[in-house]
Parts: sequence; structure tokens; C-alpha cells
Amino acid sequence: MSIAPNRRALVTGASTGLGRETALTFARAGYDVALADIDAGMLDPVMGVSALANINAVAVTLDLRSEDGIRDGCAAAIEALGGLDVLVNNPSGFGRTDDDEGWAKSVDIDLMPVVRGSHYAIPLIEKSGGGSIIHISTISALTESMRTPPYGAIKAAVNHYTVTQAKSLAPKGIRVNAICPGSIYFKDGVWDVAKRENRALYDSILASIPSGRYGTPEEIANVAVFLASNAGSWVTGQAIAVDGGQAL
Repeated sequence: MSIAPNRRALVTGASTGLGRETALTFARAGYDVALADIDAGMLDPVMGVSALANINAVAVTLDLRSEDGIRDGCAAAIEALGGLDVLVNNPSGFGRTDDDEGWAKSVDIDLMPVVRGSHYAIPLIEKSGGGSIIHISTISALTESMRTPPYGAIKAAVNHYTVTQAKSLAPKGIRVNAICPGSIYFKDGVWDVAKRENRALYDSILASIPSGRYGTPEEIANVAVFLASNAGSWVTGQAIAVDGGQAL
């Protein structure tokens, strides 16, 4: 995979799971990376891994729940990196219940941080001569979402916004794509908890995956790095399912 030199990436929600592995994978691919989360202290274990691997990474506090928090966090990241070429929007609200609380959670965390983060990052990426924005979505956005109606619907809005952004930003040299993970297993994640506390659900989801296993954060991270790299230079406006055939 060909990576342009001096690339700088900001990954939100980087303390655990998909965000953590995506940030580390970008760093291993030669990017300078800002790892962002609501509490920079949550990033200490990730930064420890980065230091041992001699990875060029910085941790910043970024509160996705407010416009000021996103602005201040992004500003800290840009100051540390010296610019921006790639934004990975990885908020995780996961509104499950079909009520005001579930919908508010999905709108406030899964949608608006994507919009606000993009608004802040776009002029910076344009100033760098172009780059890539990647939104982490879900296969729940591709069809009905019976167990999590707000989550599926709001992520579908993210996919729609991805297409709009891709068309409007293409003349500026900015590509925009969404990754739609299937069920991803990692320690203390949704499916790790289900394995311990709701084995029937865990087993039923596993049975629905043609590949016969849950996915890993690394498999999502690898696609994100591809989309941001020169190897993905002709890919924009796509919502790519990475799910071992689960959505089929």
C-alpha cells in the first residue's frame, strides 16, 4: 500500500475498540496521529503502546458533545500535528431504545460530532492540498435495525451525508467515505459483554455471519488506512460494508 509522506491523521473516539486500533494502524502505516477522546487520560494505555513502538502519536481531549469541545480538541490536534490530511470520525453513542433518550443519544453523539468535526477539518485538509474524511458507520444503516432503531437510522443519515460531502468536496481534492462494520468483537465491547451476559444473543448473531466469526478492529482499521492512502485515491462517496457477509 502506497502512503504519501508526512501524512497527519486525527482519529476521534480513540481510547478503545475500533478507534484505538484505527489510530494505531494509521501510525504503523507512517502517519503522524492525534488520538482524541473525551478524557485524554483514557488514552494513556494507548499512548503507552505507541511509545513502546516508537510511534509518533499525541493524545488530545476532545468532547464530541459540544461544538466548543470539538473546536478546542481539533485545535490542539492541529497544533501538535502541524496540519491535517485525514479525519476519522468515530463517535459512539449507540442509541438503542426507540424513545426520546435513545434518539437524542444518537443525534447528539453519532451524528452531530460527524457534522461538526467535518466542518472544522475541511478547510484544514483543503489547505494541506486535499485528503480524506472517513466516517465510521454500521451495517445497521443499510437495512432495518430492529434492536436499535435510532442507531440504524442516524447512521443511515451519516451514510447519506457521506455521499453529499463526497460530491461537494471532490473539486477540493477531499475524498469522503463511510465504513459500515458488522459485528466486531473486542475486549469489553458490545459483543464481549453479550458473550458474558446474553449468550443467546451472542450465539444468534454469530450464526447470522456467513464467515462464521465476529470481525476484529484490525479489519476495520485496515480498510480505513486503505481509503486514506494513495491506493484508495479513486474511491469516494462510498459506504463500504466490512462484515464477513453479515449484511447479506
